[in-house]
Amino acid sequence: MGSNGIRFSITDLSPEIARVMPTVFQDRAAISLYDAQFSGSDVRVPIPQDTMIQVVDQLVHFQATCEDFGVLADNIHVLATEATRTAPNSQQFRALIKERTGWDVRLLSKEDEGRIGALGIASSSKSVAGLAMDLGGGSTQITWVVEKDGIVSTSPKGSFSFPYGAAALTKRLEQAKKEGKKAEKALKEEMIGNFQNAYKNLEVPQFTKDPNEPSNLYLCGGGFRGWGYVLMAQSQINPYPLPIINGFRASRRSFHDTASVLDVVSDSNDKIFGVSKRRASQIPAVAFLVNVIMDALPHITHIQFCQGGVREGFLFDTLPEEVCAQDPVVVATRPYAPPSAGAIKQLLSSALPASASSLDSIRAPDSFSSGFLITLANLLFIHSRVPRESRSAAALHSASTGLLASVNTISHVERALIALVLCERWAGDLAPVDELYQRQLTECISKEEAWWCQYLGRVATLIGDVYPAGRVPTSNGRIQLEAEWDTVAKKKEKRDLLHLRVKCNVNGPLKNEVLPERAGKIEQVGKKKNQIKGYGVKVEVRVS
Repeated sequence: MGSNGIRFSITDLSPEIARVMPTVFQDRAAISLYDAQFSGSDVRVPIPQDTMIQVVDQLVHFQATCEDFGVLADNIHVLATEATRTAPNSQQFRALIKERTGWDVRLLSKEDEGRIGALGIASSSKSVAGLAMDLGGGSTQITWVVEKDGIVSTSPKGSFSFPYGAAALTKRLEQAKKEGKKAEKALKEEMIGNFQNAYKNLEVPQFTKDPNEPSNLYLCGGGFRGWGYVLMAQSQINPYPLPIINGFRASRRSFHDTASVLDVVSDSNDKIFGVSKRRASQIPAVAFLVNVIMDALPHITHIQFCQGGVREGFLFDTLPEEVCAQDPVVVATRPYAPPSAGAIKQLLSSALPASASSLDSIRAPDSFSSGFLITLANLLFIHSRVPRESRSAAALHSASTGLLASVNTISHVERALIALVLCERWAGDLAPVDELYQRQLTECISKEEAWWCQYLGRVATLIGDVYPAGRVPTSNGRIQLEAEWDTVAKKKEKRDLLHLRVKCNVNGPLKNEVLPERAGKIEQVGKKKNQIKGYGVKVEVRVS
């Protein structure tokens, strides 16, 4: 029960999928407990009786939904934040809920709210390291969070909470504007001072030894998510291809461009995707907060938006350490894995040269990690049942509106990489609208990553042709792949050459027809016409 609305959800925490905490039901009641206490007045009043009854009626309805899903009574938790905690008649309100539902309401303290919000951020990605902020309706929390190998660390001081929630700050900013520029300046100075003091007192560790590494700020909460969706709407990638807030990253410059965000909101007669009318009305206050944050925290270089909040943090806190340590995207794709996913992953890995090139810039991207390769192996055959002419398009959309749409623990870079490799894997034609979407996804990643997606996708096509059922014999596989860097002389210059060897252990059409044809397709990736913004690697494939 937040300040801006009441959220209901049922989550499946079965051990094999608990890390991604899939939501099997969710709903929201647009009841603002904050507005109910300040309606028509600057003086806080008790939550009105009719509002309390509205909330309780919604909880009773959700109780019936829980029964429909077979949720055990001990597995139902009611969490309340700032607006309920500080309401003058909070005790009466909670007693009414207890009387009608039998449920006790857990009031989250300021410190708990920030800590659980930080855990929600940790649940949203494989690993995080940076400052964390949660923007609710009534308050804003700030702390730091580090998650590595399933162990989540936050500030020993907990978190600092300030009454700068989106709804609360909207009201304070309106009052300051009535009083004049001096009042606005005083409010900004007060906020900057509070955040700077909080930063000093949080005992923030040095997150990385490399000074060139990005300094991250992780954001959750409805007010920040609304800001993120506006940044998507004004992105240079137009329209922005991924309609999911979790994992969306912004540079300091774009995040701090409050003038552009305000222009988009004020000039738009149409609804902005992901931004309700209520959220849009709070954007000026969020812009004020963004300016304060950037002035108070000048070292921040990158901002990442997270879906995870109090709900996710509360659940993540209940999971065993070994579950928290799992790679979310691997867990999410495991149900689709072919019989020999491990062997398929090994073949994909063998197609990436291990030795260093003569040029440091010519190498497989770090994003092509072991977890990413097992994810590809898990998904390599999932679109086999789709009609041939639709496979590439279905694969292209799989990470946004397809198979992985409901997974809130994947970054936008991961989604783009998965989609582009799988699209290339099926080597089919795309309709014009899907070609545009493919180009938009390419803009979400680096040119190096985009080129290697082409290469690895065509290698995946070869693997799929050799093992159409995704089953690799344990005794002796039909092929082995070896990749290494070499050099080739051209016009008295030496160029790096990616040399891929395909060793075939069987005779017949596979050796004489299929593999030579696929080898030619892989080599074509190295042609100049297939370079991405001037980046590409010459490729030579030999079948033996």
